[in-house]
Amino acid sequence: DAQLINCGGKQRPAQGGNLADSGSTAEERPSPVQVVVVASAATADSCHDLKSGFMEQRMQDLLIAPPFKTDGEVKSSDPAVKITHPDLISTDDHDLYIALKWSSLLTLRGVNSFLQASADLAAAAASSENEKEKAPDSVTVALSKGPSSPFLIPSFVRVSYVSEENSKVAKWRMHGDFFHPAAWEISKDSFDMTWIPDSLSGSGGITNLCHSKDPNRSTSRSLAEDEDCGQWWVYMAEEQMPTTPEVYANEITSPFIQGGSNFIWMLTERHRREVVKQMICRRQNQISGTNEKCGQIPQAVIPLGDLESFLINFTPNTALGKKHVQGRRPGYSREKEREQDREKVRERKQLKGQEDIEKALFDYTIYPAALFRKDATLKAARARDDALTKNKDKDAVGPQTVKSTYYDVTITKPRGPILGWCQAIVRKGLCTLYSDYFRASTDQRCMEACGLKKNWEKIEKD
Repeated sequence: DAQLINCGGKQRPAQGGNLADSGSTAEERPSPVQVVVVASAATADSCHDLKSGFMEQRMQDLLIAPPFKTDGEVKSSDPAVKITHPDLISTDDHDLYIALKWSSLLTLRGVNSFLQASADLAAAAASSENEKEKAPDSVTVALSKGPSSPFLIPSFVRVSYVSEENSKVAKWRMHGDFFHPAAWEISKDSFDMTWIPDSLSGSGGITNLCHSKDPNRSTSRSLAEDEDCGQWWVYMAEEQMPTTPEVYANEITSPFIQGGSNFIWMLTERHRREVVKQMICRRQNQISGTNEKCGQIPQAVIPLGDLESFLINFTPNTALGKKHVQGRRPGYSREKEREQDREKVRERKQLKGQEDIEKALFDYTIYPAALFRKDATLKAARARDDALTKNKDKDAVGPQTVKSTYYDVTITKPRGPILGWCQAIVRKGLCTLYSDYFRASTDQRCMEACGLKKNWEKIEKD
């Protein structure tokens, strides 16, 4: 039952009842995992046209399976009723849907982190506290069950390993650090940071750790005085920009998650139903010419405390050191500012006779995972600092009210070893794997690294 018939699989006859009664062995029992190969014999040639967007569209059709993609008449517009694409053998409802191109490395860590992040967002939306009106805050986004609430889906970014086989341009961008994972489809301008209150779910389904009403619960968030409950999220403000030919495929078949990846994405059944509901609504608007509101477009987010788990390895290791198509590169929302910076460098003759270095700085995007974490942390800390600083000193350099304990250090005030240990814990995904401990414990030492501390560390005035 695991593959298309055209790809060597065979259709499983519908059988019910006990395994022993059916006369089949355990090896013949259908797997709870269904693997779908998107190319059939009829469409194999189209799959190799990487600019066509065919594969990306087909993955969306097969996994989301909206009812109007069937061969026959549309009999139901209920997203809960899964009318599967005709190329699928199984019409079963699955708990989790995973789409990936052959070049992406899928790990259990990535699956586990996606499910935890999805539960966290669902817990925030179900929280009664978020329905109460609170003072406006430039960095806080409260989720609710209402139609105006953002529809957030945890999403992924591809990374590749910079090695000595790559071009010297890639090496220069990494400043001599080899064999480190680095992204090429995003830059520091591709994302913003947001704090989502109550976005912490405990074990046993979607259970809010922030406002647990059950006195018998062993896990609930231990909060210090004036401390908010929730976590920081990376909010993808731009579309991811791959190199050619995939950048053209993205233009024809754009990711249905705004800011998400077309080459590795996941959906829970709950997500899928909401996406199908929106697709049906937009299709009906198109057919009937009406303008009914269809809800918020899915938006890509990544939890700061588990960032590395959402960086998916691109296995061929050929992506880095490639030049982006002009006008189609990460940070496109600040393209003019980058060109102005380049012009200043030319006017000052800072890189005179060093065209290779100039190209490395301005024409290529190599974004190491460690730099991604640093930029995201500092963006969140600076945003909160701006919100808390009442009388801002325009001439001051750096934060004025709150700071990051790990990144905001100086030569005279170096960081202690515990902060480094916390970073090692976070980068291995242990904040999520041992989430019950880190989220419910009174141990505050790794709260900032795990993305659970809204107000960071107060700066002591001399």
